[in-house]
Amino acid sequence: MQQEDIWDAETAERYDTPGVGMFAPEVLEPTVDRLAELAGEGRALEFAIGTGRVAVPLAERGVPVTGIELSTPMIDQLRAKVDEATIPVIAGDMATATAPGKYTLVYLVFNTISNLLTQAEQVACFRNAARHLLPGGRFVIELWVPELRKLPTGQQAVVFQSEPGYIGLDTYDIVRQHVVSHHFTFDASKEARLFRSPHRYIWPSELDLMAQLAGFELESRHADWSGADFTAESRSHVSVYRIPPGDQLPEVDRPR
Repeated sequence: MQQEDIWDAETAERYDTPGVGMFAPEVLEPTVDRLAELAGEGRALEFAIGTGRVAVPLAERGVPVTGIELSTPMIDQLRAKVDEATIPVIAGDMATATAPGKYTLVYLVFNTISNLLTQAEQVACFRNAARHLLPGGRFVIELWVPELRKLPTGQQAVVFQSEPGYIGLDTYDIVRQHVVSHHFTFDASKEARLFRSPHRYIWPSELDLMAQLAGFELESRHADWSGADFTAESRSHVSVYRIPPGDQLPEVDRPR
């Protein structure tokens, strides 16, 4: 499964769920509040901006937002909400594409860094974030914690969510550190809809090492956008990495 094939026109058209799920106010408002705080008076760059779930309300808060996005259909959905002057978007891979200028904040929400399927690509994503940031700038990542503790010997799948009309199932390949998320939606009819997406899962400690290789320091880690403590039982985390003030990137990491 290639990312370009997964995030196609059909998926883009069904992605937004106004008022519920990822778009519920109790999910979205703490995310935007925290990102606006971290951006301060500067500009923000969102990797994998998608349909603008976070970028649009963040821009409405007065934060200048630019995006990078691989999927043209997702960009088209964003364009139905705001124009290029309001939120500029560069079409390309978040591990390599460059946006003009420098930013105080680069961010990745809702597990998106795991869409990069190799460790090398994920490290490149950190380095790409670093080259876009001003000294003292921050890179924020929202990411789930792999649920391997739920896998007994010989079992490869974990149900991560089950509710009326929806079942979410993850299948793990622990040798390659890969997981495929299977999203089943259904109603009273005999047919169900399946959406699948591949990921490379990352432990927090591995994420911290990637950050160090790109010149970041871990500034904070919480269990959610509201600042709850991160514990051994947390299912996800919001990690804030910072380029130390005054630091300059090594010559090898500067954009050519």
